[in-house]
Amino acid sequence: MILRPCSREKEVTEMLALGHYPEACTPELRAHLTGCRSCAELVLVARAFQAARAHLAANANLGSPGLLWWRAQLRRRNTAVERVAKPIARAQVFALTVSVLFAVGFLATQATHGLRWLSWLQQLSPALHLGALLPSDLFSSGSSLLVLLPIFATLVLLSGVAVYLASEKQ
Repeated sequence: MILRPCSREKEVTEMLALGHYPEACTPELRAHLTGCRSCAELVLVARAFQAARAHLAANANLGSPGLLWWRAQLRRRNTAVERVAKPIARAQVFALTVSVLFAVGFLATQATHGLRWLSWLQQLSPALHLGALLPSDLFSSGSSLLVLLPIFATLVLLSGVAVYLASEKQ
């Protein structure tokens, strides 16, 4: 068996692709199709595929319109939630990074000064009333724990808000 392409195969393929076969076929082309086995098989296979596609398109089950509308709304809401969550996640990561860096810096600073605030925490345990929570010599002892904690909390809050606002403009 020798496989060689037919010289009119391109013309037959174009006719089939445009849907002009057999109505717009010239008598000369019809005579060629009866004599050429390659072109006849091409027509047979192409028409079988066209019939199968038409059958599937006619029997397509799209579902109820209400279900389709509900799925579209759900998909739209999920997309909106993802779009809103991205800047919030970035702000949280940035705030966490700043917090960790600040905590490491604070611990390094306290480690170089001898961790005086640990002794203050040990003295706090016997006294459980609110007056003992704020000793008067706390600021004069060189330990600035009560000053650093509000500064740290403000820095974390402002950094998270700044990242959120910056990413929202994009």
